[in-house]
Amino acid sequence: MSEMSSAKGTTTLFSPYKMGKLNLSHRVVLAPMTRCRALNEIPNQALVDYYVQRSTAGGFLITEGTLVSPKAAGFPHCPGIYNKEQVEAWKKVVDAVHAKGAVIFCQLWHVGRASHQVYQPGGEPPISSTSKPISKRWRILMPDGSHGIYPNPRPLATYEIPQLVEQYRQAASNAIEAGFDGIEIHGAHGYLIDQFLKNGINDRTDEYGGSLANRCKFITQVVQGVVAAIGADRVGVRISPAIDHLDATDSDPLSLGLAVIDRLNKLQLDLGSRLTYLHVTQPRYTAYGQTESGRHGSEHEEAQFMRTLRKAYQGTFVCSGGFTRELGMEAVAQGDADLVSYGRLFISNPDLVLRFKVNAPLNRYIRSTFYTQDPVVGYTDYPFLKGNGNHELLSRL
Repeated sequence: MSEMSSAKGTTTLFSPYKMGKLNLSHRVVLAPMTRCRALNEIPNQALVDYYVQRSTAGGFLITEGTLVSPKAAGFPHCPGIYNKEQVEAWKKVVDAVHAKGAVIFCQLWHVGRASHQVYQPGGEPPISSTSKPISKRWRILMPDGSHGIYPNPRPLATYEIPQLVEQYRQAASNAIEAGFDGIEIHGAHGYLIDQFLKNGINDRTDEYGGSLANRCKFITQVVQGVVAAIGADRVGVRISPAIDHLDATDSDPLSLGLAVIDRLNKLQLDLGSRLTYLHVTQPRYTAYGQTESGRHGSEHEEAQFMRTLRKAYQGTFVCSGGFTRELGMEAVAQGDADLVSYGRLFISNPDLVLRFKVNAPLNRYIRSTFYTQDPVVGYTDYPFLKGNGNHELLSRL
């Protein structure tokens, strides 16, 4: 395992880590989170401020889901990475983060059926692996702040799927042009790639449906296309085989996770180069922030599920989903994860790394401001720790 330990020999969240060519000073990662502040899909000064606030020297940030095409959106005002104006705007964010000494990856995102005609060019139906809509158990956030019902998607024709692979490949190239250190392929949480992976959604009868091998074909082709464009050592992959967000269910999540990992391992072996990391969401994660023990099995079963995937994957393993400081420390100390990503806690604590380091109290997040368009409120106005005693620590983070 590529890691350095503390003086007592125990790996902590604050132990340095070498992730491929990247040298990280700690293991607390900013998780990708939708924030809806990029007006008209263009990153702006608010995004610069937000990411800089959460940057530390040697820290690792992953951007919010970033659209690979005009048809990829399912929330209002999410940033894109599919045209020149977006690339130029992202450069300002990346340059500012790099000036703080941090590493930043761009998460490439297509929501698939988790969209609505209001977000689609020409008011067309969203695309997916299937014609089945997301159930009425879930609601989509509309541009006016109301919540609507997910419509019936249009299943992609077989010949169209390579076009989607090309969109990911081009978006990855655009991200590197913008200066990002790498990209993360979002293959999780019920969005487009997950809609191909999960047999609770994918009802196709062509080469992309049915068997586990067929359902893994799309994500494999996306990874191959992106790797060919920018290199394996700039590519991370996120999956969530046990998460049922947006009706993304599978009859055998462990076999699904292992099948994806097997393909990633084989690709790395063929290339003679490892991907940057694999990012997996814990089974305990829910869309609304609770950690429901027993929802997908006992805590022991959930831990075993993650350890099985961790043991199978040949490379850096990142965990996310409901982690506290204590759970994160435990995960890295026990070798269950190399890095731990934090979402909601990082929203409300821009200096989360410092707060974890000194074990300080945390600001509470305000859910009602997660997806508003205000450039400050609920975005960059959460307070930092105060006190002169923190300056020396802060300078080292």
